[in-house]
Amino acid sequence: MQDSAAIRRAARILQAGGLVAFPTETVYGLGADASNARAVRRIFEAKHRPADHPVIVHLRDADEVAQWAREIPPAAELLMQRFWPGPLTLILKRAPGVLDEVTGGQDTVGLRVPSHPIAQQLLRAFAGAIAAPSANRFGRISPTTAAHVQEELGDTVDMVLDGGACTVGIESTIIDLSAGTPRLLRPGGIARAELEALLHATVDLADDGSPRASGTLVAHYAPTARVLLVEPDQLEGAVRQHAADNGLAVLARRPLPSGIAVPIWRRAADDARSYAHDLYATLHELDRSGCTLLIVEAPPPGPEWEAVRDRLQRAATGSGRAQSSGAAAADAP
Repeated sequence: MQDSAAIRRAARILQAGGLVAFPTETVYGLGADASNARAVRRIFEAKHRPADHPVIVHLRDADEVAQWAREIPPAAELLMQRFWPGPLTLILKRAPGVLDEVTGGQDTVGLRVPSHPIAQQLLRAFAGAIAAPSANRFGRISPTTAAHVQEELGDTVDMVLDGGACTVGIESTIIDLSAGTPRLLRPGGIARAELEALLHATVDLADDGSPRASGTLVAHYAPTARVLLVEPDQLEGAVRQHAADNGLAVLARRPLPSGIAVPIWRRAADDARSYAHDLYATLHELDRSGCTLLIVEAPPPGPEWEAVRDRLQRAATGSGRAQSSGAAAADAP
């Protein structure tokens, strides 16, 4: 954990237009002064991120929302009161003066208040808003430890604040409130059912008219290995088919079946919250192992698994594109 001197140093770096990676409860973010266009562009350069892909603005508290959004509907007020600080990002209509570099040129902005104590200390020491997508190369696995950030970005970051492992482990839920009807742009640390229960309304899924948002491209969160996502009844057949592959690894919700030899078999947690917490750390570990094919047993279809299934589906698509085109295909805390 970081002391106050490290927090003050990080704040000075942000004030000077530098980049600071910092922990949130979801994943580590790559932060820059959200009011400094040149500093925000440095995020895109470090991540190799497309310029039209918006970033999330991190705030100290809900009182700052009016500086960034020109309309705050009643639904947003309810959600802020219930879930902030926490892993929820609100998409609202941007206020005058919000940078195109932050919004990807759209008329909307993504806002959230993180609950991690180091993120909060940094925001208060900096005394401003911090633009921060996840602290990794665009399209790659999100970092949940400071070591993951160092492995991915190295000296392209001016400072990394180490806050230990992130407690949630996957990115924030993103809900769009800019067009009246609530729309879920990305499932995450807060389940859609919780949002609907509070709003007493159905939260629709994103459609072609939804704003672009962090981490919502089809291909995303991809390890180096090719990812093959299979349903539970297809797992054993897929493993037997590829068992001779020396680069094979398996992530499953069951023990290794008898009579099958696999170089690496990882048993995942049975509950959705623990699975989400461990997911990126496990993918990073398997990447370091040198595996070239990762077979993943798909989680159950229940609503509590929506965010985990979303990440695995995007990882599988992203790894396939990376393998076939030689380039990363997507990005987001």
